[in-house]
Amino acid sequence: MSTVKEREVPSSAGLSIKRLQPHIGAEISGVDLTQPLSTTQRDAIKQAVLDYKVVFFRDQYITAAQQAEFARQFGPLYTHPNATRDEAIAPIHKISATDFAKYERKATASAVEAGFHTDTSWRLVPAWGAVLRPINLPEVGGDTIWVDAAAAYRHLPDEVKHRLEGLHVTHDYRDALQKFGLDYPIVAHPVVRTHRETGEKILWVNFTQKPHLIGLDIADSKALLQQILAEYQRPEIQVRFSWRPGSIAFWDNRGAVHYAVRNYGDFPRLLERVLIADEPQYVEL
Repeated sequence: MSTVKEREVPSSAGLSIKRLQPHIGAEISGVDLTQPLSTTQRDAIKQAVLDYKVVFFRDQYITAAQQAEFARQFGPLYTHPNATRDEAIAPIHKISATDFAKYERKATASAVEAGFHTDTSWRLVPAWGAVLRPINLPEVGGDTIWVDAAAAYRHLPDEVKHRLEGLHVTHDYRDALQKFGLDYPIVAHPVVRTHRETGEKILWVNFTQKPHLIGLDIADSKALLQQILAEYQRPEIQVRFSWRPGSIAFWDNRGAVHYAVRNYGDFPRLLERVLIADEPQYVEL
């Protein structure tokens, strides 16, 4: 009987990193997120995020300000345009179950739509990281699922990989932005992206934003997107996290997609998210 070994980190970091699933997910202990990280701790956590795509902390009862300061140690923060305007801490974005109904829309005939997504993919330069903290949780239910998008790509048949090479997929967030009097052009990113830090090839589709593969007719685009969605839905490359008070999730928005499980009825589930901006990859427009 084999055992899964914890990843070794520098002893000076004082961290324990326990893998949760073979492909994705780890739980980190031995650190107090109410306090600033040492350089060694920060680097060890960042490496774990790159290695495991998403990491979790338990029993970290931090404030919104401490959440923002933790995230800020990994890069400048990005304030989402849908964040409540009167927030004392601008980068804090409330992820509220009651808001889902505001953004729900009828599925379009040309797109494959589902709950698997990556945050701010509608921007030319999406946020690279996200830190999520629960505020109001149902007694049961309301888990979040993360998917290793690199493993999803590796599992594709070679013929499908070949068909996807060089294709771009649309990311259209205008419906939600227009509710706030804002707008943004429809953006297209490569459907197969190379992760800038790890070099992995990843499948990068946001199924909540009317995806369409540019240059293909509707039928061919939908068929390929269905194959990608089927990969995302494979339990073998997922980690499912059950929230409880004091839990924190920190993930690589470039290497993972996620899915919020809405199985808690009309309970007003509420979490707060902070996004970490990526280095600009394009000319500022």
